[in-house]
Amino acid sequence: MKVFRIILYIILSILIIGFVAFQILKYNPKPELIALERRPLSEQEIDQQARSLVDQMTIEEKVQMMTPVLKSNLKMFLEVIGDGMKYNQPSYQAGGNERLNIPTMRFFDGPRGMVSGEATCFPVAMARAAAFDRNLEMRVGEAIGKEIRANNGNYFGGVCINLLRHPAGGRAQEAYGEDSYLLGQMGTSLMKGVQKYNVMACIKHYAVNNQENTRFSVDVEVDERVLREVYLPHFKECIDNGAASVMGAYNKFRGDQCCESPHLLRTVLKEEWGFKGFTISDFLYGVRNTELAANAGLDIEMPSTEDYGSKLLEAVNDGKVSENVVDESAFRIARTVLKFETAPDPMSEYPTSLIGSRDHISLALEAAEKSMVLMQNENNVLPLNKNEIKNVLVVGQLATTENIGDHGSSQVRPAYVVTPMQGLNALYGEKIKFTHITGEDLEMAKNQASEADAIIFVVGYNHDDEGEFIEMGGNTVGGDRKSLRLHENESKLLQELGPLNTNSVAVLIGGSAIIVEEWKDRVSGIIHAFYPGMEGGTAIAKTIFGDNNPGGKLPFTVASDESHYPTFDRLATEVTYDRYHGYIKLDYDGNKAAFPFGFGLSYTTFTQDSATISVENDQITAEINVTNTGELAGDQALQLYIGFDNSIVEREHKLLKGFRRVTLQPGESKRVQITCPLDKIKWYNSETKSWELEKMKYQAYIGSSSDEDDLIELAFTLD
Repeated sequence: MKVFRIILYIILSILIIGFVAFQILKYNPKPELIALERRPLSEQEIDQQARSLVDQMTIEEKVQMMTPVLKSNLKMFLEVIGDGMKYNQPSYQAGGNERLNIPTMRFFDGPRGMVSGEATCFPVAMARAAAFDRNLEMRVGEAIGKEIRANNGNYFGGVCINLLRHPAGGRAQEAYGEDSYLLGQMGTSLMKGVQKYNVMACIKHYAVNNQENTRFSVDVEVDERVLREVYLPHFKECIDNGAASVMGAYNKFRGDQCCESPHLLRTVLKEEWGFKGFTISDFLYGVRNTELAANAGLDIEMPSTEDYGSKLLEAVNDGKVSENVVDESAFRIARTVLKFETAPDPMSEYPTSLIGSRDHISLALEAAEKSMVLMQNENNVLPLNKNEIKNVLVVGQLATTENIGDHGSSQVRPAYVVTPMQGLNALYGEKIKFTHITGEDLEMAKNQASEADAIIFVVGYNHDDEGEFIEMGGNTVGGDRKSLRLHENESKLLQELGPLNTNSVAVLIGGSAIIVEEWKDRVSGIIHAFYPGMEGGTAIAKTIFGDNNPGGKLPFTVASDESHYPTFDRLATEVTYDRYHGYIKLDYDGNKAAFPFGFGLSYTTFTQDSATISVENDQITAEINVTNTGELAGDQALQLYIGFDNSIVEREHKLLKGFRRVTLQPGESKRVQITCPLDKIKWYNSETKSWELEKMKYQAYIGSSSDEDDLIELAFTLD
């Protein structure tokens, strides 16, 4: 009877909350969608149209352009509750003007897919970075753009390009790794794909947003040269290629909230870079002061009204915010929305059947396959021979867990998720017996391990270990990682069971680097699978048994010891960043990586030779012969690094400045060319506030990873 009363109480509570939420939200209805005629317009025509519309607005209408449709944070939370505790199910809208026929901005989040409904869940961005494939990332963006249009959205908030300064960073999985050049290239590719279908892309989180637990309070100090050369180039790359919007970060920068930083938003972004789009705040806590944010150049508060709306109108009327500031923001928003809402469409319609479509799921599988990184393959244990292997022991709780990434604002809820165990059974279960154990009973596990033909360990992390930091009622989810190593029980399983079977393979699940020193010599094979998306289990199974030849490369450095990374305090409220992290820091300190940035093996073999370097027409051109000397078709991602050892100022030993992934058939050779504009090797002079090209002898390295044993060294001189 007591249990019945508890259940009844819970049901009544949910009904009451739902009723209250409905009553509140019905007084905050969403505006009707406004559809504009789509026809080719020049940039000048769009500017003129936007200026004309803003000139017709009252001050109240101009402020409304900068204000979300949801009128309070409470209403935003009630909407989430009403949607079954699911974030961003309807779009978050802002701006718009029914009188002047200006559509609202309609936001959907999601670096690994649209977070609304049963959308396609792609591998996390970190996994896709491992593919080193711009075209693949653009196609992922195209698919996301189509799904957003099918859901009546016009704005994508998922181009996350924060630098991985330290692998413990909680939201590492949402971005593309430790190298600024890689971030810029992959972020630009995703952005271009999304915007191809007239969905405005938002790049985030601007800027120096590199730790999670104290994201609302940490104050970041960084030298201006380091800021320009390390933490901003990837943002500028996206801006230069047409990004529509920029989201300010939660953290402070030199004492100012990033969303209230005149230096970041106005001086650098809008004045120096010539950004023509609009800026938005990070959600709920990005803005702390109405006047500071508006005057700094923060165009829209999101996703609900706390500091703009009536507060901003009052600030304008009191002279604390100039009407010229509001005019500029209203113009930027109107101009950008009109540009995308009037541009001719590549598709005549966007049916809801596009959301989670078979074509998009196939692309998610392709992305997962191309992201798999083969880190270790002793005695060519992989691929397992599906014609000889009959009995496989699968170890670890994650083997049967739907584990596709964090449970914060990037959480996607696809129609299904293929776990590793499901993938193995679906593809190979007719001929091979797969037995799953968690490994809790170690003695029993040892007996089974020695009797099996092979062991597959599935180990790593989930949304509790890393991800967006969420604290509710004393409970926490995600945040910065507490350790760079596996959980103790998983490490023990690998150390105890691995040596009992020569065909032992560890599959790592996680958002960034995992130190493997204590157990890597106890197993034969290691695959980093990241969080591989809704078809991840299929991709893992195909990789293990050779129906997918891995060609991914690590987008981060796996060190042999934590001390080889920068100092990281997950509870810090003040931090200073320098230029040294990842492979750059290992180069500087003279430490050898356990697994270097850009590293990844294959089931075939490659040779590289006959490298050349030349400079002509303000561009560096490197070429190299690559040959597939093995018996299987395979992919190789060639990388170009430029060295600065002769610089008269402090610079890195070498930096990635180009890459290209190629596919080669057995015995096939290709002459691969990688180019780099001279602008990409300039340094920022803080005194003259300008970028300068040094006249000196440069080193160039081309090959298959950042480890110089895998690179051919060349040189060129700029006179």
